[in-house]
Amino acid sequence: MPSYTANTKDMQFLLHDLLKISSAGIPGYEEMEPDFTEAVLEAAGKVASEVLAPLNEVGDKEGCVLENGVVRTPKGFDAAFEAMKEGGWTALDCDPEYGGQGMPYLLNCAVGEIFVSANMAFNMYQGLTHGAYSAIHAHGTDEQKAKYLPKMVSCEWTGTMNLTEPHCGTDLGMMRTKADPQADGSYKITGQKIFISAGDHDLAENIIHLVLAKAPGGGEGTKGISLFIVPKFLVNDDGSLGDRNAVSVGNIEEKMGIHGNSTCVMNYDGATGWLLGDLHKGMRAMFTMMNEARLGVGLQGYAVAEAAYQNAVAYAKDRLQGRAVTGTENPSGPADPLIVHPDIRRSLMDQKSFLEGARAFTFWGAHLIDRSHKADDAAAEGLISLLTPVLKGFLTDKGFDTCVLAQQVYGGHGYIEEWGMSQFTRDARITMIYEGANGVQALDLVGRKLAQDGGKHVMAFFEMVKAECKAHDGDDRMKSFTDALKAASKQLQAAGMFFMQNGMTNPNAALSGSYDFMHMMGHVCLGLMWTRMAAASYAALDAGASDTAFYETKIATGRYYMARQMPACAMHLARIESGADPVMALAADQF
Repeated sequence: MPSYTANTKDMQFLLHDLLKISSAGIPGYEEMEPDFTEAVLEAAGKVASEVLAPLNEVGDKEGCVLENGVVRTPKGFDAAFEAMKEGGWTALDCDPEYGGQGMPYLLNCAVGEIFVSANMAFNMYQGLTHGAYSAIHAHGTDEQKAKYLPKMVSCEWTGTMNLTEPHCGTDLGMMRTKADPQADGSYKITGQKIFISAGDHDLAENIIHLVLAKAPGGGEGTKGISLFIVPKFLVNDDGSLGDRNAVSVGNIEEKMGIHGNSTCVMNYDGATGWLLGDLHKGMRAMFTMMNEARLGVGLQGYAVAEAAYQNAVAYAKDRLQGRAVTGTENPSGPADPLIVHPDIRRSLMDQKSFLEGARAFTFWGAHLIDRSHKADDAAAEGLISLLTPVLKGFLTDKGFDTCVLAQQVYGGHGYIEEWGMSQFTRDARITMIYEGANGVQALDLVGRKLAQDGGKHVMAFFEMVKAECKAHDGDDRMKSFTDALKAASKQLQAAGMFFMQNGMTNPNAALSGSYDFMHMMGHVCLGLMWTRMAAASYAALDAGASDTAFYETKIATGRYYMARQMPACAMHLARIESGADPVMALAADQF
């Protein structure tokens, strides 16, 4: 069975050496001293390794079962969920007015990575509740917040988001679910939703569904969509549970992975619901939580890969295969361990350099969300809006690739279920699809985000990269970082210029290159992170840090990324500048 240990040391480095959170000037951050964050992360790591990780294989093998209209979760999930609630982990960054602890979103993300790495399917029950909580907190009336949020914060009640229907996924304008207004101000919701994660289960006494539906008078397309609160059990005025609502589970989806999470077909047969936010403005309410939700999926992409990587490293150090080409390194054994071989080192370095860069990128993104919300920083809001599709799309693509690399280290054993590596690969695969498939993320980035607010956010990003490189002028130790970052940034700007020059006359020229652009920008973002991490590491060494090995390893890992991964930007630029013709050359009937 695979094991997992939270990488709290690297998290502490990011929080305090890189982001310097306790002096960042963001309300609530001043309390985030190293001793405090270390205690929180270590406690989360203990829960993850002792409670959640042992259930990961259980959830994968048992899955969820629909029995007489009730969804049963895998053995041990109920006790683990109680432990999460009792430990206050579900309420970490929630509003204290509703029972939350009021900590920064950044710290919640760090803890979230730990829990996802240990057991992604399990963590989705509380993670989806947090998303529903955020939507109600942002758009609900005072009465709705008082009625639902306290028990959602504690996860006595959980939450879902119901978007997709059998005939429409990304194109929500085709939605058929209807909301009929009633005399008492409520609505009757009728329709079917599919792919609803944690749609029903036995872990909570009530489930608060947020359902997108069309109410009369809204017009065609997405303009007619509204968002509704539709509880599994109706809630009485005194907060007690009333009658069962007309919502039921039609089926549990048979999936490639995340078997421990109940992905349901949900049937709404005149279920009672209440409008959340403004009528016919449901998309606006939904997109309020998109930056947070999509960053969370990007986090899932690399967090599952972190667990896979840890096990691949352990296997590479233990498994004896062949002899090192430079001479025997294990003379007392019949062969040397796998890790002596350069190709295994390449694989592990690809994994390590991506994972540490991805963690830094995600933490920085969470920091921007905190800055935008807690400090009302419009520039931070614009920047995280620009970066969100990159966080989601790039990190999940590369996270899945990293799981495959980790699985490959095991050779044939990686393909055998006994070793558990295939579960990481299967679980990670969904992150590239849900919360907006990655092709859609690329289209959003190129078709919408680059031009947002006149392009000022992408220009600010390029200026940020330029300033980072300039800050290290004259420091020869940083030259390998800044040279690679400068080159990649210029290539990214050249790609953007190609879109500007060709996109208006031939939109396919831009959209054919959108996926490559998303990956280019991902590499530039990780290159920026590695440049900052190298500078922070050199600063720590210059200040006489005792743990020299940690900082020297960090610098060497960063150099690897800059030398071996950043050159991919040149390839992506060449693809983009080839235009639409190679992509669109065949007619539909030629495929």
